[in-house]
Amino acid sequence: MFHFGIEHEVAFINNAGNFADFSNVKFNDFNQIVEKLPVYQDDYPELRIGDAGIKQKRWYIEGFERFADSEKVIECVPKGIEIRTTINPDIHSAIAELSESFRLLRETAAEYGFSPALISFNPHYDAFAPNPPLNEYETKRRQASPEKQTANIPMLTYGPDLNISMVGLSTERIIDIGKKLTYYSPYIIPFSYSSPFYQGRLWEGFSVRTFVRTGRRPAAMVFLEKQQELIKSIPSLTKIARIPAEIGRIEFKAFDSCSNFSMYAALLALLKGIVLDESLSGRAIVPDAQKHQLSAQEGFDNEEIFQNAKLILQVVETTLKNDPDINLLAPLKTFLEKRETPAHELIRLYKNTNSIEATLKQTYIN
Repeated sequence: MFHFGIEHEVAFINNAGNFADFSNVKFNDFNQIVEKLPVYQDDYPELRIGDAGIKQKRWYIEGFERFADSEKVIECVPKGIEIRTTINPDIHSAIAELSESFRLLRETAAEYGFSPALISFNPHYDAFAPNPPLNEYETKRRQASPEKQTANIPMLTYGPDLNISMVGLSTERIIDIGKKLTYYSPYIIPFSYSSPFYQGRLWEGFSVRTFVRTGRRPAAMVFLEKQQELIKSIPSLTKIARIPAEIGRIEFKAFDSCSNFSMYAALLALLKGIVLDESLSGRAIVPDAQKHQLSAQEGFDNEEIFQNAKLILQVVETTLKNDPDINLLAPLKTFLEKRETPAHELIRLYKNTNSIEATLKQTYIN
């Protein structure tokens, strides 16, 4: 028995046609959108509100939180708006909920002059520097975990967390699945690549996000109940569950963002198959940064990446042979047959328009 959830980060273009990021957007620009969106009382305690109180709804502002000299947040520098689903009993219902939340966000954002844009790495900036610089309290706070130490990276990236859990798994098994997903990550993530721009121009590969992020940040993370169960690693593979609903959750964090949500259905089915499979033997506590960078640059053009992706997909199809979710894998087979990633379409659009913004405006068109 599985449960599924999706966290999807949305970037925006403003009315002037510019990419909306920390350089030109204030917290209130996005907060007015979030405030107009509904609250679903039945979501709690399933959804975590968090210490800052920003995560009150299915939508919240994703950004860099600033502190004075205590845990009280005094400012949040925005990068976009995240949509999160509740915990769903099947993939279809998770996708349906995400689609409806996205529709509401898109319509509301339009009222304030913003339209969604699909990209997984800021197309113009290659660094985020807090201004003013971190104070003594913030500097000390950043040392609390490997993820806090690299908290500037997510200000440049946009990507999903695909959450999957299975009833009855032991802690040992959950950790083993996390290691397995971490090992096979560089072979499956090209299915999602969507960040081929860097510093205002085309990059030489397909996922700047993967190239910069994975290795320094986790590919997968598992949420456990007890402190003594954690494995020490940089980046983290394990984390203490912050609310009971998180215990046993396996979170895959290395995919790029997808504008076609049927791709998330395909990727969740892929993860489900990898979780159920008992033949894939690779395991890693931390992501192989070099392998991820090779994957980011070459995608399925690289023979090793291609052959391993093909093998994993075959294994998953065998594992899901009597499961209707096997039909959700179809888009992945198409990408493999063409040896393409979603970034290829972004590159084609860019070559036609010669403009990143014009390209991004054509992303969420369905």
